[in-house]
Amino acid sequence: MEITRSTSRTHGARTWWALLGFGAAVTVAAAIGGLGVQGTTDEYAALRQPDWAPPSWLFGPVWTVLYALIAIAGWLVWRKVGFGPALWAWTAQLVLNAIWTPLFFGAGQYGLAFAEIVLMWLAIAVTVALFLRVSRPAAALMLPYWAWVTFAAALNFSIWQLNT
Repeated sequence: MEITRSTSRTHGARTWWALLGFGAAVTVAAAIGGLGVQGTTDEYAALRQPDWAPPSWLFGPVWTVLYALIAIAGWLVWRKVGFGPALWAWTAQLVLNAIWTPLFFGAGQYGLAFAEIVLMWLAIAVTVALFLRVSRPAAALMLPYWAWVTFAAALNFSIWQLNT
């Protein structure tokens, strides 16, 4: 069952300003993460990592695409139903996203970062489930992010185990 809202929310300049707002929200999350990794390139390179760990240069481009998808997904849901439970879940996963990078890179708390990324993974799962009830395209846009966080959780766990 697809839930819809009045078309007044989906037309006009307001909807484009809202898209910019969703873009700003993910930019803030990314910026917090960026602050968490400043000056940590050498530290990350010095960690024992699994053979399947990607090169550090890959993270920036991947996250740029993922943040764009996350913003568009949130915006699509907002256009359909406004700010409700689905977007509260979206907000929760985005806050958890912003927290993970400073925990892992800035504080070097690999075990705590793993526990936090598991919570983020669960929050993304809830977000996808709620988005699916509102907008299949929005839910689909969240799937690459969920997959990447699954991979990142496995990498986080492996690094934690290899460096304790």
